[in-house]
Amino acid sequence: MSVAQPRQYSHTAQFTARWDASGATVITVDGELDASNADQLAAYVQHGITRCRRVVLDLRGLKFIGTAGFSALHRINVVCSGAQAHWAMAPSAAVARLLRICDPDGTLPVTTPRDEPLLGSRTFDGSDGEPEALLQLVAEPR
Repeated sequence: MSVAQPRQYSHTAQFTARWDASGATVITVDGELDASNADQLAAYVQHGITRCRRVVLDLRGLKFIGTAGFSALHRINVVCSGAQAHWAMAPSAAVARLLRICDPDGTLPVTTPRDEPLLGSRTFDGSDGEPEALLQLVAEPR
């Protein structure tokens, strides 16, 4: 894969795009996605979609995503649909949690590294890529 467009940095996130010979684009997002940079992500994807018919949004590097990030994901869905491009996202634990709350019907497309060959294995905590538990129940001593 080659770099399709330059990296873009905001104060809390980094976006990188690369494409392969089949015309698919992988956009990797690392850091935090919030109201200060969610519009930048939507614009970055919209710019990248002009080169392809398939987009994989690798969000496994996101440590935080706010509701503005969820709105950006919906805008990306609309942009890809309008361009007749297939897209899916590989969520981090933070993104998966937001999707469970804001998209309980699963209208936004989600994929995994097992199902999407363009995604390399990428772990940030030494695990096998499965989301870590956010809360742990501990018995109270009597």
